[in-house]
Amino acid sequence: MKLLVDSSALVKRYVLEDGSENVNHLLSHASQLGICIILVPEIVSALNRRLREGILTSNNYRRIKMQLLNDVNDATVLHITSAVIAHSVKLLERNKLRTLDALHIACALEWKADVFVTADRRQLTAAANAGLQTKYI
Repeated sequence: MKLLVDSSALVKRYVLEDGSENVNHLLSHASQLGICIILVPEIVSALNRRLREGILTSNNYRRIKMQLLNDVNDATVLHITSAVIAHSVKLLERNKLRTLDALHIACALEWKADVFVTADRRQLTAAANAGLQTKYI
């Protein structure tokens, strides 16, 4: 199964939250993992916010960041091409979405993902409306 996860879902692999077990289960059953090129900076941003808020220690941050970077080495990193931009423009015109959320969906469409995984309900609806099989975590 070609699985594309957005940052709101994949962060649950590194920070224990509702849905963490589901993400790990889906990842273990994926034949291919795709991620949009913007995923790593988005997750690092979220982790740094937790670090500043005292939710993560410096040691935990470094450990999680290393795990994220190792996981990315095994993934297909999808770039923002002219086709992805065209998909994202259509998504933004037809849905109430943030720019980066549209880019994740557009990458899934262009890559022809079997399943798109997110923890964002608005993004889930837009992905389903675009014809993707979706999974909410």
